[in-house]
Amino acid sequence: MTELKQILDDAAREGIMPTQTIDRLLPFLVARGVKVDMPSAVARPDAAPFSDTETPSFVRGFHDVLITIGIVVALAGLWGVASTYAVLPAIVVLAEILVRRQRLALPAVVLSLALAAWTAVMSASWVGSGFTGMNLGGSDTLQFTLAFPVVMGLFYLVYRVPLALALSMMGAAVVLLQLVLRALAWLSGDPLFELNHPAVLSIIAIVCAVGLFALAMSFDLKDPMRRTVNSDVAFWLHLGAAPALLYSVLSLPGLTGGTLSALQTMSGRTPLVVATVVALMFIGLIIDRRAFVTSGLLSLGFALYGIFRRGDASIDTYVFITLLTVGVIVLIIGTGWMPLRRFVMRRLPEGMQARLPPA
Repeated sequence: MTELKQILDDAAREGIMPTQTIDRLLPFLVARGVKVDMPSAVARPDAAPFSDTETPSFVRGFHDVLITIGIVVALAGLWGVASTYAVLPAIVVLAEILVRRQRLALPAVVLSLALAAWTAVMSASWVGSGFTGMNLGGSDTLQFTLAFPVVMGLFYLVYRVPLALALSMMGAAVVLLQLVLRALAWLSGDPLFELNHPAVLSIIAIVCAVGLFALAMSFDLKDPMRRTVNSDVAFWLHLGAAPALLYSVLSLPGLTGGTLSALQTMSGRTPLVVATVVALMFIGLIIDRRAFVTSGLLSLGFALYGIFRRGDASIDTYVFITLLTVGVIVLIIGTGWMPLRRFVMRRLPEGMQARLPPA
């Protein structure tokens, strides 16, 4: 029965059959004695063929896309004509129908994002209209983010959406960062500790970002063949870990105003940006995560923009040169991903190669 259910899930993932028919078809086939005689190469997950295409399981048929459009439009309209409190019951009702009963993946992702947006709006209203989010260690910011790991964690426990678990973990990392900053502010007697000690803030942020990346890798290493929900959780965690690593590293040199100031002056430190993005690309190549690489491309664009701006080219020219350069880099990495990865993997220790996705 386990093998049969796995085949039906794969068929739904490929768009061969609607996902909502699996629950009815599976007991129907089992009741009539249908069995699956799986060959040894398929019965053992570690011997199964591996696809080098990183396709998140929420990308399925256009049926999901159509329903997702309806969700977005309906929630946007409800948000505009009714109270903000009315959006939460709507999200829960839609989740009960589309996620719990019909098991639609893309609507589950959108509903998770809608719940995260609702949590942000409600948290901001509870904190007060004067909330700006600038003081990371401040009481207002802590109250604003404290709800995210709780709300998204509960949503995951009820509906088992991988994105909800990833958002809960990322929210917990932000809360942990703020708790550490508040503890340091209390010990030092400086209520603006993170603003007056930006280097310490950057180091703590790097530690949190590395921890988030390690958490993503723990899910990845549980499923190197990318066949279970662990791979989906790792996918979302990597999307959050890569920019966290990038921006925390960029906030280290020459800081005068913290991480937010570093983002505003990113183009002035283009060599560091390029080196950091290249390092992230190398890491993404090793772990076979294109999503990890993609999250740094926007920052690479800012870096190249700063490089060309220092030249004599006109503003139109260096903007288009920046776009052309980023596009060429993306095409080179995208088209040569597997040959590059095989080249890198051959130079890694055998023990590390055994734990990573095959090349």
